[in-house]
Amino acid sequence: MKRIFLSMVCMLMCLAGYSQDITGKWITEAGDAQVEIYESNGKLNGKIVWLEKGPDTRDVHNPDEKLRSRKLMGVHLLSGLTKKKDKWEGGRIYNPKNGKDYKCAIWLDGDKLKVRGYIGFLYETQTWKRK
Repeated sequence: MKRIFLSMVCMLMCLAGYSQDITGKWITEAGDAQVEIYESNGKLNGKIVWLEKGPDTRDVHNPDEKLRSRKLMGVHLLSGLTKKKDKWEGGRIYNPKNGKDYKCAIWLDGDKLKVRGYIGFLYETQTWKRK
């Protein structure tokens, strides 16, 4: 009986640890893009790996004219996030719909990912779903 109980406790701990893993592929709130989030050198980053409009979609709203012809596929939307308690903060998020860059924080809310972009004290939060 003790072995069964210990086995169940170990399984639950493993599942809890897995559910807290923020890395992987996420579908944006609008469902028009998929972002792969990965950790590199202690920082969290995320790049576009799928676009509803297709792989040849360009970064037409980028403020840098030289970058407006680049493909959005592979562009890093999230960069430089560091873990602080239950959130990843201190990074940046790029919004290709308006070409602007914002401060960013992300965190898990159950099986959803909350993605918040900041300008000063103003912010917008999106909810992304795991692929």
